[in-house]
Amino acid sequence: MTNAMWTHGVEWLTAATPDPRAGERAWLPGDGTVLMEAGRHWDLVSVPRQLGLLTLDILWYDPARTPGPTLVDSAAHRVGFLVPPDPAGDWSGEGVRHASRGAWVAVPPPHRTARSLEWIVPPDACTALHPPVTLRLALREAYETLAVLAPVC
Repeated sequence: MTNAMWTHGVEWLTAATPDPRAGERAWLPGDGTVLMEAGRHWDLVSVPRQLGLLTLDILWYDPARTPGPTLVDSAAHRVGFLVPPDPAGDWSGEGVRHASRGAWVAVPPPHRTARSLEWIVPPDACTALHPPVTLRLALREAYETLAVLAPVC
């Protein structure tokens, strides 16, 4: 990631904090994370890692669109997709969690891993959030694929 991309990514992310300068300072030393309130500039849809990685693969199939900012938490075995704020969003499905207004999300800096958190698709000034309809369709396709691959006992 270039220095300009890092700067734009930091500015984009910290705009979601009550004190953007404090957010920037928290990322400077070591491998810190910043707690950001969901629902201000984005919501987070978090899914189990296998489902999330397959969903991201499906999203990459569209050559006209780069997937939106996407996090992976290797300790929790989850993948998080940033979507536009939607407090009434219907994000249902096995293992799906929706963080919106009132929820706080630990966010790593856009340029390096912070403990078990890292960006698979880092944000920058040009980054669009995941369109909810597109993400729902990709999640459905990933669910169906995993159901076919699941062993029958």
